[in-house]
Amino acid sequence: MDEEFRTLTERVRASLSTPQETAAHASLLALVRQGTPAAREQLARILVAPEQPLWARETAAFVLGSAGDRRAFETLVLLLNYREPARCATAARVLARLGDPRTARAAAALATNPLRTAYSLHPIRLLVELRAAESVPSLVAALERQLAARDRHWVIARACVEGLGAIGDERAIPALTAAAQHIRLSAAAAAALARITGEGAVTGGGAPEPAGKGGAAEKVGEARVP
Repeated sequence: MDEEFRTLTERVRASLSTPQETAAHASLLALVRQGTPAAREQLARILVAPEQPLWARETAAFVLGSAGDRRAFETLVLLLNYREPARCATAARVLARLGDPRTARAAAALATNPLRTAYSLHPIRLLVELRAAESVPSLVAALERQLAARDRHWVIARACVEGLGAIGDERAIPALTAAAQHIRLSAAAAAALARITGEGAVTGGGAPEPAGKGGAAEKVGEARVP
């Protein structure tokens, strides 16, 4: 966690643009270093106080969430689906540590929201890590939506495929079988199916592929698909 906090601090410091912001950030770090119950209460107030900069809320949520304080939950969920991937990744790691029972439901809602698909990578990865009751149904729903879409987010679809393979639940077999018909997903889907069924990897319903061929085939396919 110390290394993660250092990375967060450096990222925030690089985004500050005025002497006032730099001074406010230094004061916040001094508060964090106190590590007292009173300091924690002040951090919790930052989460709900008006006109607080996002970097201050993120820092406070990181510290509180890493300490198991569930008052950080709402801010972390907001950051989990934010437009900046670094903030999403940090929030996902802290939410996994926090252990709040609401986390899986929140991640599932974000992963399956069709209006936020472009920002759903980290909610999807969090669902895979949590292995919660919501994980497989949400990943299947997100994958099926991508397979049916006109403009697909291939990174999101692939994350669903790989996550379902990692979880290894047989309920994912129909969606993964459908994903295997798409050249950009065929190798990953075949590998996921093999993990679930224990059988040799196949792509696109064809014969079993020799080891190592899937990655090359996928790259050739990607060159042909706009």
